[in-house]
Amino acid sequence: MFKKLREDIDSILARDPAARTRLEVILCYPGFHALLFYRVAHGAWGRGWHLLGRFLSHLGRVLSGIEIHPGARIGRRLFVDHGMGLVIGETAEIGDDVTLYHDVTLGGTSLNKGKRHPTLEDGVIVGAGAQILGPVTVGAGARVGANAVVLTPVAPGVTVVGIPAQVALSRAPAKDESEFCSYGTPTRDLPDPVTRAIDGLLGEVASLRARVEELEREAQELRAPSPVQREGRADRRMPAPGEYSNPWVGEIGSRDHMRNAVTFHHLQKEPRS
Repeated sequence: MFKKLREDIDSILARDPAARTRLEVILCYPGFHALLFYRVAHGAWGRGWHLLGRFLSHLGRVLSGIEIHPGARIGRRLFVDHGMGLVIGETAEIGDDVTLYHDVTLGGTSLNKGKRHPTLEDGVIVGAGAQILGPVTVGAGARVGANAVVLTPVAPGVTVVGIPAQVALSRAPAKDESEFCSYGTPTRDLPDPVTRAIDGLLGEVASLRARVEELEREAQELRAPSPVQREGRADRRMPAPGEYSNPWVGEIGSRDHMRNAVTFHHLQKEPRS
């Protein structure tokens, strides 16, 4: 247990430039205090002393502002920066070298007594105010941006942001493996997934518009009469009353002339074969 506590102190010194000495960490870091209470409460919980475990957990919450259920499973070198408002549920599982900031919630979304809280694998960083809800897994080395709401599993090594959380950046190999991403959010070259989606839609609309214009031009060319058709139409003229004879009804009168005029009008629209 003391070896783990020493590792916890060293991890805080390595990841927080504001920490100067081990004594300062022991006296002034609420995240370290919460881990102390958690270790003892978890030991009691594992021995079946559930009430004692919950009481010790409650004391830790009162003194540090950090609520860690004694049934949660936490790995080595967890760094809780600031920590106020942090909530870790009963069935949550946290790997090694994980960093959590204040107001983070590892919460459950169901009333069953089984696995209902998230699992964070090794090296995960969760930014301030992020909510990870349900029995989802956040892969090793992933980053959850500040105020993100994670409802689905997160692949290893990616950065997710937004509500609901979406992949904003696939983690490129770092030049320095010890490089630390504070608050789980890279401060440079981070594309906005919403803007990227809108840009994709605008590009699709532009391509569809160009295609529609091309089809309209082709349709106009097909509808336009050829020179031969225009010459043939010029030869057609409106028959005058009495110009033609109908062998069945005799001379065309004014009434039949109107009917034939309508027929001739439709014939004019059809090209000659």
